[in-house]
Amino acid sequence: MLKTIFFLFYFLFIISNSYSEEKKTFLMLKNNKVNVRYGPSFDYPIKYIYKKIQLPVKLIDKKENFRRIIDHKKNSGWIHISQLKKSKSYITTSNKILFKKPTKYSKPLAKIEKGRLLIVKKCNLNWCNIKTDEYTGWIDKTNVWGAVN
Repeated sequence: MLKTIFFLFYFLFIISNSYSEEKKTFLMLKNNKVNVRYGPSFDYPIKYIYKKIQLPVKLIDKKENFRRIIDHKKNSGWIHISQLKKSKSYITTSNKILFKKPTKYSKPLAKIEKGRLLIVKKCNLNWCNIKTDEYTGWIDKTNVWGAVN
């Protein structure tokens, strides 16, 4: 009886952890034009269209080949899995400074405005090396929305 209770709690623990990890999954758009639908099928009408490649979106549900997502502006809908890939981007939620090295004492390279799309090249504990348009440098991980490794 004790083994059964232990097994049941262990099973519920595993399920709850995998569920919570899935809620933290970020994906990004593969193409410049991605249809977002009202439901998880091509039979549902298009709700809106994203026109920004590599835009990060948060996975909130799955059904067959469709993924329900939410973006940084709280828009949500269903996208076919073929239009998504693992995220390596994020959006700033406040104005930031891009630095030459991963320290606030290094040379500032550019001011990054709130809402800017940043492509992540690599990250360490508190900083990420990013690319945005013609700039490449380091930015701290605070106040960003998306995949921060």
